[in-house]
Amino acid sequence: MADVVPGESLMPGYLPGMPVDLATEFGMIWDLIKAPLIVPLLQLAVYICLAMTVMLFVERLYMGVVIILVKLFWKKPEQRYKWEPIREDVENGSQAYPMVLIQIPMFNEREVYKISIGAACSLSWPADRLVIQVLDDSTDRTIKDMIEKECKRWASKGVNIWYQIRGSRGGYKAGALKEGLTHDYVKDCKYVAIFDADFRPEPDFLQRAIPFLEFNPQLALVQSRWRFVNADECLLTRMQEMSLDYHFTVEQEVGSATHAFFGFNGTGGVWRIAAINEAGGWKDRTTVEDMDLAVRASLKGWKFLYLGDLQVKSELPSTFKAFRFQQHRWSCGPANLFRKMVPEIIKTKQVTLWKKVYVIYSFFFVRKIIAHMVTFFFFCVVLPTSILVPEVHIPTWGSIYIPCIITTLNAVGTPRSIHLLFYWILFENVMSLHRTKATFIGLLDAKRSNEWVVTEKLGDTLKNKKSTPKAAPSLRKTKTYNYRDRIHVTELGFAAFLFFIGCYDFMYGNHQYFVYIFLQTITFLIVGFGYVGITVVPR
Repeated sequence: MADVVPGESLMPGYLPGMPVDLATEFGMIWDLIKAPLIVPLLQLAVYICLAMTVMLFVERLYMGVVIILVKLFWKKPEQRYKWEPIREDVENGSQAYPMVLIQIPMFNEREVYKISIGAACSLSWPADRLVIQVLDDSTDRTIKDMIEKECKRWASKGVNIWYQIRGSRGGYKAGALKEGLTHDYVKDCKYVAIFDADFRPEPDFLQRAIPFLEFNPQLALVQSRWRFVNADECLLTRMQEMSLDYHFTVEQEVGSATHAFFGFNGTGGVWRIAAINEAGGWKDRTTVEDMDLAVRASLKGWKFLYLGDLQVKSELPSTFKAFRFQQHRWSCGPANLFRKMVPEIIKTKQVTLWKKVYVIYSFFFVRKIIAHMVTFFFFCVVLPTSILVPEVHIPTWGSIYIPCIITTLNAVGTPRSIHLLFYWILFENVMSLHRTKATFIGLLDAKRSNEWVVTEKLGDTLKNKKSTPKAAPSLRKTKTYNYRDRIHVTELGFAAFLFFIGCYDFMYGNHQYFVYIFLQTITFLIVGFGYVGITVVPR
């Protein structure tokens, strides 16, 4: 076989089913352009990908070393910062407690509005020192009525809760949060806690978080860790848990310990309102208004604190459609913000040069841009294509050893899912396609850079349906529902490309990459045909 079809040529002398003359012409064209054009360009792409891989490796290794030092030698937050419980004063009673505002932004949250409102209203904080604000941007009149009714129910129990609606959704979540701070009844509030509609804080949340802000005037933000109530719902949620656990266990902890800076996660945190105002308030110039505010506040000299043991229950997207929209927003937004804020970061004189380098290089460039691009271009494009061009050399340390170390480091946040690590790699490679596309959209400030789609929350919908025998027929209908939405052409196109590469490597190559490539092909096919996550009956 090797004598008939040489391994170093992309086009064998004869392809079954193709006319001999046509195959010969393709082979001649390929031989003509391969040496002077294809090989140099592909080798350059390899060098660029290897450089990005090294950058990502050094960053992950740095964070790994720091997190070990933090766990072994760093003092706990209660020892690094002044902290003592807030108690009622003998003379002034509850006046010793600062006024706290709770903001709950909502948009058509049919399944979870009761859970979030109930959790906020159950916080153990003096009722006269707590203001709860439900910021409802719902477009469904029925849902608006249900949320308003729930607010009135809690108000009748003596809870200081306000139901707020706007004339338009201008600015989306940022616009709602910004307008919420302008009402007269919040002017005496010193702090604001933000909880998205699927977040369920424990009753002692404020008791544990507020003292850090109250006794440390340099702190602007206390961020809690997310815990996921539906992590075991399906394989999609398990994959997300692995990625987000690394983010909270390592990235947020390292940023808090070394620079007192990290990106606000948009929910599950408490802000000092004075810091929000000094930073310029909420802005809707990107889809990551939370990160935008955090960077601006940090440039003003404010410090942030991450509390890994202060945990808030939340929900992960369990449908692939919702997950894709979320990942587009989370990838496009930081890239767009990076484009808009680099000059401002460079010009500021209120932070050190080292912190500027950290924010620009580590926080933005490596983690928010390079991480997505190197995963997609190296493992989904350059490495497979190099199989067709054996003249291009890819060192084993760059294609296997370093990526394996990076992947292993990612598993530290979720030890219970270590057995899913290999599939997590394949799934992350598929998602890197969308994240890279979103990153370019953000960097170029293209049309979809400000696209905002609220992540759908399902609450206890599936649990209730599974526990009800009558729901079984309707659940069976979901298997044939809306096939058009389940077909993803881009993923199927990459599956076809990788399948061709895998077959070529199996027949003519000597890399033995075809095992990985065929497994990656299967993953692209699974995603391409929509067999990821769960499928829910339309309401």
